[in-house]
Amino acid sequence: MVQSLPKYFAKIFKIKLYSINRHPEHQRCEGSQYSSNILRFFHFASLSVRMTICIGILLFSFSSYLAAAVSDKYGGELILTTTSDPKSFNDIIAKETSTTEITEYIFEGLTTVDAFTLKVKPQLASAWEVSADGLTWTFYLRQGVVWNDGVPLTADDVVFTFNELIYNETIPSSSRDIFTIDGKSFKVEKVDDYTVRFILPVKFAPFLRGMAQAILPKHKLKKAVDSGNFNFTWGIDTDPKEIVGTGPFKLAQYKPGERLILERNPLYWKRSVDGDHLPYISKVIYVIVQSADVELLKFLEGTIDLYTIRGMDYALVKPLEQKKNFTVYDLGPAMGSNFITFNQNPDVNSKTGKPFIDPKKLSWFINPQFRQAVAHSIDRAKIIEIVNNGFGYPQHSSMGPAAGFFYNPNVIQYDYDLDKAKDILAQAGFVDRSGDGILDDPAGNTVEFSLYTNADSTERMDIAAIISHDLEKVGMKVNLKGIEFNTLVGKLTSNYEWDAIVLGLTGGVEPHFGKNVWTSDGQLHFWHPNQKEPATPWEKRIDEVFNQGVQELDEDKRKVLYDEFQLIASKELPVVYTTLNARLVAVRSKFGNLKPSNFGGVMHNLEEIYIKPEYR
Repeated sequence: MVQSLPKYFAKIFKIKLYSINRHPEHQRCEGSQYSSNILRFFHFASLSVRMTICIGILLFSFSSYLAAAVSDKYGGELILTTTSDPKSFNDIIAKETSTTEITEYIFEGLTTVDAFTLKVKPQLASAWEVSADGLTWTFYLRQGVVWNDGVPLTADDVVFTFNELIYNETIPSSSRDIFTIDGKSFKVEKVDDYTVRFILPVKFAPFLRGMAQAILPKHKLKKAVDSGNFNFTWGIDTDPKEIVGTGPFKLAQYKPGERLILERNPLYWKRSVDGDHLPYISKVIYVIVQSADVELLKFLEGTIDLYTIRGMDYALVKPLEQKKNFTVYDLGPAMGSNFITFNQNPDVNSKTGKPFIDPKKLSWFINPQFRQAVAHSIDRAKIIEIVNNGFGYPQHSSMGPAAGFFYNPNVIQYDYDLDKAKDILAQAGFVDRSGDGILDDPAGNTVEFSLYTNADSTERMDIAAIISHDLEKVGMKVNLKGIEFNTLVGKLTSNYEWDAIVLGLTGGVEPHFGKNVWTSDGQLHFWHPNQKEPATPWEKRIDEVFNQGVQELDEDKRKVLYDEFQLIASKELPVVYTTLNARLVAVRSKFGNLKPSNFGGVMHNLEEIYIKPEYR
């Protein structure tokens, strides 16, 4: 998509653990109804039986002591920042990270992916099996898992999530793109309360990875679906108690423009290797700030615990590690992307009867030569030098090097060459006919358009400014406009009123999970949305590649297909890539169990992370 209990309750929780394990009167109270029988049995038992019982009691007491010691990890707060309010708390319809960076701690899927091996692991499902033909998958849910309101998770919730949410044509879910193959959906059915069967129309190579899809509660959302109000459910004005998940945290408070608080879910099912009830941290607090500059100031003054370092900040931040008591992690190239894209939507607004974009601008943007000229006008080296302070990588492919096996480095690359850009434009009929220094199109229209990006990102604003400056060098008049992130996403996905945008997408190691962007009918096919049929031959071929690639189980054959997709994208340039950031993260030295990885980031195992006692 476009990357806890109050302290007093945490103390009660610790006291409760201690009271159960340390105070014999409590244990006696629980077992008092059996006390006379136990004493009678003990009196008549043999010496060996008595010794066995005593040793058992000693071992139990020792393990209880260890459990009490481990419980000292509980409590404390993790304080983070975000530069944008969430757009909603509805994970199914979310298309922006301002929402999903919150919901990922509230909801879970049947599976998850190991942050280091990238292998699939059980999550809400404890196990699964697959038929010999690879088409029927049976998942066995963990028994004892409950939603954070105490209602048990069952197969009904899984069936509801897929059949009534994801496959509901009235709900704009990007997941439907992922779980639809050549127009065919999965059959999802309940076997019993804790068993779910998926019957696939064809083989689906990334199926287990896809089962990381968030599962939502039927008992809370069924009414909204039946009434047709689901798309407006769990908005930012929802009472936090109504937002129910199985994840390690739950929403406690949200004050727009100020802060968002997640509380520890005391009913969370997961345990540590030592048997502790997870998570350890009591609260996760997101402070909503205006910009990354404010984030940096707050981190350096010690009021937040984590800061994603921009390259321009590295020389300032790195030398302060010991003095300010934090650690800087370099996790390698970012998974996501930064790009400029142009509106190629030919449709008409049904409400106003007017085109979403000025027809003369549309004629420029649908011209591949125009986009190729733009690609040659982007000074990626300057972006890396100025914006990333050298901590960056040029990007030309729709998948980055962090994707590993499926990354194709042999795509078409567009070197920074303004003369070549001007030649391409001239060949396409874009010349300065009036002598004012600004290009005119073949019909005599001045080449002028607006370039949007999110104002809360200093890096994106700087990237957009560099691009604008270079496009002006080739004769285009560019009006740079910084707007709020969710407003920007709305332009891209709802009202379609924009000319050009500098933005980014999250990334990953599985190409198919970009299907909602790259196939012609995808929910995030933003340059030309809502296509009933592919508008161009190359979009049709990408549709075919994704349908073939997802059914091919041979990884080497899959790579051939997805290499072709990346090559097509680099030739046709629906998006023009700029640079990838290096993932540099500074984290306060107050946390235990940190296990940073490039795939998962620093907080991927948040439920296991604890705050050291001296910082609580």
